[in-house]
Amino acid sequence: MNATVEQFEFQAEARQLLDLMIHSVYSNKDSFLRELISNASDALDKLRLEAFRNKDLDVDTSDLHIVIDVDKEARTLTVRDNGIGMTRDEVVDLIGTLAKSGTARVRQQLREAETVGDADALIGQFGIGFYSVFMVADRVELLTRKAGESEATRWESSGDGTYTIASVDDAPQGTSVTLHLKPEDAENELHDYTAGWTIRSLVKKYSDFIAWPIRMDVERRSPADDEGGEDTVTVEAETLNSMKALWARSKDEVSAEEYAEFYKHIAHAWDDPLEVIAMKAEGTFEYQALLFIPSHAPFDLFTQDAHVGIQLYVRRVFIMGDCDQLLPQYLRFVKGVVDASDMSLNVSREILQQDRQVKAIRRRLTKKVLSTIADLQSERPEDYRTFWTQFGRVVKEGLLSDFDNRDALLRVCSFASTRSDEESTTLAGYVERMKDGQDQIFYATGDTREQILRSPHLEAFKAKGYEVLLLTDPVDEVWVQNVTEFDGKALQSVARGEVDLESDEEKSAHEAEREEQEKQFADLIGWLKETLGEHVKDVRLSARLTESPACLITDAFDITPALARLYRASGQEVPVTKRILELNPDHPLVTGLRRAHSERAQDPDVAETAELLYGTALLAEGGALDDPARFADLLAARLARTL
Repeated sequence: MNATVEQFEFQAEARQLLDLMIHSVYSNKDSFLRELISNASDALDKLRLEAFRNKDLDVDTSDLHIVIDVDKEARTLTVRDNGIGMTRDEVVDLIGTLAKSGTARVRQQLREAETVGDADALIGQFGIGFYSVFMVADRVELLTRKAGESEATRWESSGDGTYTIASVDDAPQGTSVTLHLKPEDAENELHDYTAGWTIRSLVKKYSDFIAWPIRMDVERRSPADDEGGEDTVTVEAETLNSMKALWARSKDEVSAEEYAEFYKHIAHAWDDPLEVIAMKAEGTFEYQALLFIPSHAPFDLFTQDAHVGIQLYVRRVFIMGDCDQLLPQYLRFVKGVVDASDMSLNVSREILQQDRQVKAIRRRLTKKVLSTIADLQSERPEDYRTFWTQFGRVVKEGLLSDFDNRDALLRVCSFASTRSDEESTTLAGYVERMKDGQDQIFYATGDTREQILRSPHLEAFKAKGYEVLLLTDPVDEVWVQNVTEFDGKALQSVARGEVDLESDEEKSAHEAEREEQEKQFADLIGWLKETLGEHVKDVRLSARLTESPACLITDAFDITPALARLYRASGQEVPVTKRILELNPDHPLVTGLRRAHSERAQDPDVAETAELLYGTALLAEGGALDDPARFADLLAARLARTL
């Protein structure tokens, strides 16, 4: 006996998103069938694995399959599987996917998408492709029973903002989704999805590689034996897909379209892959791998609960869908399949962490992915630029953790630099352009390119024509602490330690001038060290300033303020480190302060000028003042006296 039907409403934002999905964002309405078949295939994979691991589970796995039923008169299409099924709570969670998917963010990105194709990609990224069924259906029914349980659940919605859920006593194991189809509409690319030839062509195009048989009943008509007799009609189950594992076929046997559809299936994505990597290893560890580098970054690339990892099979048997031991975390955007020959079927995540074969596969896959990126960089620069724009931030995380592949990683990285406003550079390219006698790779870190370019730290480098790398990703602040050199050239921050840009000839020519300046400013420097001792560890004359009066420098072995902020944001305790104040001896403010100090050292105005000098140096690099209110008061009072 069926329980009471409960009706619910989608949240307001979810209703708006659903309306966008149904009426405006999909360029290819046929893709709803791929989405349903992909979900059914996942359910079959999960049931076979669960039956293998749980010997007490009372299920029949001898004929796992997907069935497509059409009813021309009722205009319905049903996709049914005998897989793992869902509980009532899991159905509710499925519905919640739409409500929890960051709907405001999805709607904003959909509206900002320049083309319908961009919108398609977004839907796949946010994992709500199931709702594509409402493009072609006025009403959708989902009936499901979890393997090993007796109670089933029916979910129903017309895509109008409401849905119903009811418990059902009598239902087969698995899940069926029945679509009450909209009328055929050629103008809006709504095809006749009750036509057998339409279904066959869509399955062949999108789902031929699915490992489980996809069946559909077809009528076979035999002519009557006698003249005037009736033809004999029989119904037979036809398998629509070849079920050939793409990773087991050589690359020249598989079309780009087949690879693209397989990628979309395993990645639950809508974009085409940027690159396909097919591997076959023989010898001590035998395995086949089919990996894909996406063309778009998923929305959850930097979230903790993102689905990452490769699908692991053992002798064509699905083991797990997000095996994060087969590639390092910084390659988490790579999707694909690894099919191992000699691994146990009864393998857990804990075992994988210690498995010698898995570690060997991981090493080989990592090197292959990095060499593929290097090939893109050298042979297909446009595709490489796309890749780096989407995934560069993630790849640079490897510079912190993967010491074995650090050199390969450094070579595939690209960085903005002062050389060009548009073109980035590799480290190898930077080294090729280095000035005669230059033995350091100069870089600057900051929040934005514009902020770095306005920094006083760059003044002497600009004046002398030295190229500087401009690093603006948060991870840059961390990896530059770990990577000390490239090709024998030391990496040097323009805002850290001592910087010497003069040639030997220039040093000799300016030696007397520098000695004279040191004498002239000795008293002021000593006084500033005492006056600003709460804020700075040292004061010295600068060789890197040409326009600004002063700048703050991090000592060679001290932690930078930006890195300290990152550590504190992650909950780590970091002591406050004082920095070095460098003065431009040719700036009118600094020479005026020297003169004022020599004439009236006890005047409070002179001490206040020192505070303002320190504050402006801090602000010029994008830093935060310790006491903004005091700085504002001092500045306002000083300005008032000039009027």
